[in-house]
Amino acid sequence: MTARKSAFAAVAAPDARVLILGSLPGEASLAARRYYAHPQNRFWHLVGRAIGVDLAGLDYDDRLEALKAHRIALWDTVASAHRLGSGDAAIREAEHAPLAEFVATLSGLRAVAFNGRKSAAIGRPQLAGSDLALIDLPSSSPAYAAMPLAEKERLWARLADFLA
Repeated sequence: MTARKSAFAAVAAPDARVLILGSLPGEASLAARRYYAHPQNRFWHLVGRAIGVDLAGLDYDDRLEALKAHRIALWDTVASAHRLGSGDAAIREAEHAPLAEFVATLSGLRAVAFNGRKSAAIGRPQLAGSDLALIDLPSSSPAYAAMPLAEKERLWARLADFLA
């Protein structure tokens, strides 16, 4: 069995309006101890386009501060799991993050966005019945190449609607 891999701590300011949830950090992110560290992952580009900031051009700590300044929180749906490689399909024995409890600490939250299918499959049931908008987004991962970048940008741009 592969070693158990754990998610990072949530990134959030108390006034967050949008929470973006991934599944579990991939190998490049775990090695770097940074969210979305794989150079081909389009997360920073997509969120940056939605808020009008070149996040990809910033240092990592500045990216996180920019997210918080724009009232965006970031976390994962899987607290820990066994996984060989970075693919979501390889996640085994997942321990889910306590999403409902976390969301309850963010009184101004309006929406939860799921970065990819696995995140939505795990997170939606935990947040069912809440008053939050639940938004399924196409994965920012380089493994999901079936959708053109321009279409991903269009769908991720919806995040801005909840930030005003």
